[in-house]
Amino acid sequence: QVQLVESGGGLVQSGGSLRLSCVASGRTFSIYLMAWYRQAPGRQRELVASITNRNEVNVTDSVKGRFTISRDTGENTALLQMNSLKPEDTGVYYCNAQTRGWTAPIDYWGQGTQVTVSS
Repeated sequence: QVQLVESGGGLVQSGGSLRLSCVASGRTFSIYLMAWYRQAPGRQRELVASITNRNEVNVTDSVKGRFTISRDTGENTALLQMNSLKPEDTGVYYCNAQTRGWTAPIDYWGQGTQVTVSS
């Protein structure tokens, strides 16, 4: 089992910055990928960015050049630096960790942290 705890959300004006942090505990040695997802009201949860143990990064087009994902494997932490925030970035941001199961990856989720960007 892996437990994830997010922090760093809040209210910020358009153009501002926030940094989200996700700390993993439990069987952290089994994690091979960590990611951030977000869910806006009335919309499906979407991938924002992911990073593997080999530092392979994937960032969704809508946040490229503004958001940066990083990972400190020694501290079992994943960070999401969000700059030039826009009102459409508003939503609940969830940390995700994947481990390898016998037949398919196993997903773990944090409780979510609210990000609100005012215009």
